[in-house]
Amino acid sequence: MLPLLLLLFLLLTPVHSLNQQGLYLHTLTLSLSDPDNFFSTWNQRDPTPCNWTGVTCDTQSEVYSLDLSSANLFGPFPLTLCRIDTLTFLSLSNNSINSTLPDNISDCQSLQHLDLSENLLTGSLPTTLSHLPNLNYLDLTGNNFSGDLPPSFAAFPRLEVLSLVANLFDGEIPSFLGNITTLKQLNLSYNPFRPGRVPPELGNLTNLEILWMSGCNLMGPIPDSLGGLKKLKDLDLALNNLNGNIPSSLTGLTSVVQIELYNNSLTGELPATGWNKMTSLRLLDASMNYLSGSIPDELCSLPLESLNLYENQLEGDLPESLAKSPNLYELRLFGNRLTGELPADLGKNSALLWVDVSSNKFQGQIPSGLCEKGTLEELLMIYNSFSGDIPASLGECTSLTRVRLGYNNFSGDVPAGLWGLPHVYLLELADNSFSGGIAKTIAGASNLSALVISNNGFSGGIPEEIGWLENLTEFTGSNNRFTGSLPDSIVNLGLLWKLDLHNNGLSGEIPIGIHSWKKLNELDLADNDFSGNIPEEIGTLSVLNYLDLSGNQLSGKIPLGLQNLRLNELNLSSNHLSGDIPPFYAKEIYKSSFLGNPGLCGDIAGLCDKKTGYKSMGYVWLLRSIFMLAGIVFIVGVVWFYLKYRNFKKAKSAIDKSKWTLMSFHKLGFSEFEILDCLDEDNVIGTGSSGKVYKAVLSGGEVVAVKKLWGGGAKMAVESGDVEKGGNVIQDDGFEAEVETLGKIRHKNIVKLWCCCTTKDCKLLVYEYMPNGSLGDLLHGNKSGMLSWPIRYKIVMDAAEGLSYLHHDCVPPIVHRDVKSNNILLDGDFGARVADFGVAKAVDAIGKGGKSMSIIAGSCGYIAPEYAYTLRVNEKSDIYSFGVVILELVTGRLPVDPEFGEKDLVKWVCTTLDQKGVDHVLDSKLDSCFKEEVCKVLNIGLLCTSPLPINRPSMRRVVKLLQEIGAESQSKNGKDGKLTPYYYEDASDQGSVA
Repeated sequence: MLPLLLLLFLLLTPVHSLNQQGLYLHTLTLSLSDPDNFFSTWNQRDPTPCNWTGVTCDTQSEVYSLDLSSANLFGPFPLTLCRIDTLTFLSLSNNSINSTLPDNISDCQSLQHLDLSENLLTGSLPTTLSHLPNLNYLDLTGNNFSGDLPPSFAAFPRLEVLSLVANLFDGEIPSFLGNITTLKQLNLSYNPFRPGRVPPELGNLTNLEILWMSGCNLMGPIPDSLGGLKKLKDLDLALNNLNGNIPSSLTGLTSVVQIELYNNSLTGELPATGWNKMTSLRLLDASMNYLSGSIPDELCSLPLESLNLYENQLEGDLPESLAKSPNLYELRLFGNRLTGELPADLGKNSALLWVDVSSNKFQGQIPSGLCEKGTLEELLMIYNSFSGDIPASLGECTSLTRVRLGYNNFSGDVPAGLWGLPHVYLLELADNSFSGGIAKTIAGASNLSALVISNNGFSGGIPEEIGWLENLTEFTGSNNRFTGSLPDSIVNLGLLWKLDLHNNGLSGEIPIGIHSWKKLNELDLADNDFSGNIPEEIGTLSVLNYLDLSGNQLSGKIPLGLQNLRLNELNLSSNHLSGDIPPFYAKEIYKSSFLGNPGLCGDIAGLCDKKTGYKSMGYVWLLRSIFMLAGIVFIVGVVWFYLKYRNFKKAKSAIDKSKWTLMSFHKLGFSEFEILDCLDEDNVIGTGSSGKVYKAVLSGGEVVAVKKLWGGGAKMAVESGDVEKGGNVIQDDGFEAEVETLGKIRHKNIVKLWCCCTTKDCKLLVYEYMPNGSLGDLLHGNKSGMLSWPIRYKIVMDAAEGLSYLHHDCVPPIVHRDVKSNNILLDGDFGARVADFGVAKAVDAIGKGGKSMSIIAGSCGYIAPEYAYTLRVNEKSDIYSFGVVILELVTGRLPVDPEFGEKDLVKWVCTTLDQKGVDHVLDSKLDSCFKEEVCKVLNIGLLCTSPLPINRPSMRRVVKLLQEIGAESQSKNGKDGKLTPYYYEDASDQGSVA
């Protein structure tokens, strides 16, 4: 076929002088789609291709290098290039080269360097790759290759670099890789290999410099043979399940620069000796294991740059020799049992950036020289037994961004400079014995987001300058000795979501202007001496769910506006409040919220004996309310009748049944006329930017959903405000894509498209009806309590299987491009179906239809970060969006929310996990007995939303991970696998389990 194509190409183009190699290259413009016009400089009138973009020639004008990386090209691997017998370098990295890699790639006999990383290649690796006699560099990272590595790979004669990172290889890591003795780099990380051991034969690779095998399902011990790799510089065996001791033979890696063994199951002690031979070692990360014993002095005597041994069971003192390292910038030892004092000279000889020694048993003072080089950014020392003052030098460390000194025995005044450090966003001093007050220098802390200083001896007034901190979201200062009134400026904190100052000596009135606290979630001013009325404005704080004003001197009536709030906690007890309790709260369940207010009255036994007067006033109010309600109902009825009549007339004129065309995809028991008869406004169950959705009950009792798309409705969702609701942003009504995609799909977790009906200016899509609506509506509406964890797990499992089918079982694969909770529909048993394929594309269609890729596709909060700079949507983009759905299910929160500020849900989860822990992330409606399982699913969500597409698992892998969690849960609990929902009562019952 190739000679015929070339002949046809020559016959159809003008006579020119382009040489033979140029002609071969020019055929790429026929076989690859080029939406970005990368080939625009490839002029066939040139005598040679040597001036074309990406082409490099030698002195004889022979092409030896072709670099087409990041050119946004689509299509199969161009075998034509193998005819250029001088081509030694070929890079097609970061494109959309798809299909499989052909066996006759072995025709590229001259190739020395082949880079096909970050593409969409699938299938098994060709056994013929090893037939390339000169190949020394092979990079297939970030594709979808699967199966076993071919045994023929053992025969590579000159291969120096083999990189297969982030594919879908699921066989064992073969021992024959140890036969490629020319290898300098072997990169196998992030593949779902079958659980197995590190092949001892890899110790035969005496030229190896880099060995990456993180995330490869490795188990068993680290083989001693690896200690013989004298040229090895980088050893990465992290994120596996390796066990046993770290072999002392590893100290024989005399050239090694970094060793990463984190997140395994390694036990025993670190080798006590032999480290002094590893003079090149700069980074050691053996965190998240089960290592015991002490940290060897020989190890700390090395010129280390980074030492990560956190979350182990290490004991003893930290060697003083560590402070002598001139290059140490990172020290993370949290979560151990280390004792003694930190080295006195720590930080004096090196530019420290990050120090985290939290959750140990350290004592003594903070070394005064920690920030001597002026570079320290993070200082975390929580949960230890440190004591004494904070050194004044830390108050001058302007590079600091996070300071966590809580839960120690510190005392004395906090240095004035520390309050006002300009880049600190988290200052945590809780649970110590600090004294003095908050210095006015806090005005300089312009980046401060969280100020946590509870359980100390701070005194004096809260300075006016606190209200100047525009980024402050949390101020927790409970259990101190603060006095005076709240500064008026505090109402300027528009981003504040938590204010907790309970158990102080604060007085005066609650400031006027708190309506600006639009994001306030928790307000706790209990056990102070506040007086005056509760501000009416408090009822406008729409996201407030925790309110405690008990134990004060507040008087007057309770604002009726409190009924507008969805409070999980309300406590107004022990004040001087009077009058009627708002009707919504006048229930026995809230009795404890109002005790200790002799003047309060309501229909709650024991609160008030003088109810007669209040009851008569209530009757007057009731009569007024009835008359007002009757008037409103009359007006609404008139308006409703008018609109119904107008819509009826419009619908009657719009539908001409004789002009409809029906296209069915399944055997139907109804006609298009039956569908058209149900298109009544009373049957509308949803409205979107491109039309309406109706519920149609047919004569045979069958129920279907009908999506009605008007011909002129191809408007951007931005116009209808859908962006604010998490709607999609796409310039297409999606009819053709929906029909093309759903018409040929058959899967239990993909919504079924029965048929479509079309006329000149109207289009109808008829689906199976989903009684429980969309996951988004159910999860974020007032019925969210219906979704127990077993139900949520079932939903995420079903949706994952549906997407996995699209990505891996459809030929060609299909990218949904708008995965979100509103596009996951639920049947009567909460079975999930992936829906709304209006912007879906087949992978090869994406390659051919480059134009569609320039259209914004996706929904706010769900769009993968790489889309901002590549404008490319592929399977990895779907996986990111699905990860956001997982986070929604786990947290119960929207993907974008004003409470997050400029963050989206992914960033909020990561930040909250880091600053507050997992309990502040999980949905409070979920039963705590499922916490372990929920956390595992949360981890999958975080993996799916990794900023780098290469780190996201495939949907097939996601399904497998979720299945493993379900299997573990069933075996642990002895269940039969049936999921039974449990329901929550409404908010008036404070979310108790029924």
